[in-house]
Amino acid sequence: MTLGCAKNIFDSEVMMAQLKANKFEVEHESSHEDHEIVIINTCGFIDNAKEESINTILTWAAAKKRGEIDKLIVTGCLSERYKPELEGDIPEVDAFFGTRELPRLLKTLKADYKHELVGERLLTTPAHYAYFKISEGCDRPCSFCAIPLMRGKHLSTPMDDLVKQAKDLAAKGTKELILIAQDLTFYGLDIYKERNLADLLKRLSDVEGIDWIRLQYAFPSGFPIDVLDVMRERENICNYLDMPLQHATDKMLKSMRRGITRAKTDELIHTIREKVPGIALRTTLISGYPGETQEDFEEMLQWVKDMRFERLGIFNYSHEENTHAFSLVDDVPAEEKKRRADVIMEAQMEISYDLNQDKVGKTLKVLVDRIEGDTFVGRTEFDSPEVDNEVVIDKSEHYLRLGDFAEVKIESAEHFDLFGIPVQC
Repeated sequence: MTLGCAKNIFDSEVMMAQLKANKFEVEHESSHEDHEIVIINTCGFIDNAKEESINTILTWAAAKKRGEIDKLIVTGCLSERYKPELEGDIPEVDAFFGTRELPRLLKTLKADYKHELVGERLLTTPAHYAYFKISEGCDRPCSFCAIPLMRGKHLSTPMDDLVKQAKDLAAKGTKELILIAQDLTFYGLDIYKERNLADLLKRLSDVEGIDWIRLQYAFPSGFPIDVLDVMRERENICNYLDMPLQHATDKMLKSMRRGITRAKTDELIHTIREKVPGIALRTTLISGYPGETQEDFEEMLQWVKDMRFERLGIFNYSHEENTHAFSLVDDVPAEEKKRRADVIMEAQMEISYDLNQDKVGKTLKVLVDRIEGDTFVGRTEFDSPEVDNEVVIDKSEHYLRLGDFAEVKIESAEHFDLFGIPVQC
């Protein structure tokens, strides 16, 4: 089972392909009760994620003590970061592995790491879209972030390997690639000595069968502007960009070690929207970072209202050991962090509602993801799975195929949902 972000999903899919090639019967988050070995891919990003991971491990440790499973293995970010502590506290776990120890994990199961399967995965997502990791690790010095401790230094996957992976996915019916990394914009610096994200996008865009390419997790400082030119020129690159900005005041950005000012951030946002008209910008913010005053919060709130981001999320600050910010005083109470985050999301709800009302009466291209009750649920190019808006279509009135595109006329809209009818399938 997989906990945490899309990067963990990708890693689990690679692991499953290796296990299957070694003649294991493998399921992702199986609902059956006949499993003998349970592997938990953990998250260790912030307090809530760590708590979920630990609770999941404890649940399966108890199952092992009852004799319901034979082996329990833990891997991923939490295991990478806290292996000695976990080994002492949860002895029922047979083995703990870090984020780059798949060959060792397989060896524990008397399986071989098959180098010829590099890039092969068993998708846990619907077949028509796939998370597509282009690099591992991060070299950024952000004060609050423990990811470099868990994922290591930035390491790009060679472009030829990625193109091959994209072709293999397309041959199996994948239509959408969701590019993920700790920082997409760093791609290529380590192996090509320059930022090569734009060149990679061109090559992926040329892969037959790939209709949408979506960019997640871009870093604002040093953002390669040539990426926007490619996005504008290529029809199958979604007008969508996920760029966590974290805060709006110079004081907070400096303390967070983000390498950018408020003025440069605003200039970048203006450039992005100017070069790619109609783009959907998703960002993520942090509430209650050490030293964040009420004035800092109010400035960020006003900034959110002024920028009118198409998509926005916010995390409560988590005080993480061995990060630069851990030396600071975590001086914003938990309830105040939550209050500030709630106020930001209330403002974003109204922005999202207004922007969605503008879509009423328009016809949009929608990728049909799933059936939910009496409805089909899909997404536009402006929306990533799980985190963004969805398009809802009455199943009793219309027939659509999962994984297909449909032209949908939007008839009404709420804060985070659009409702429409297909006009062409």
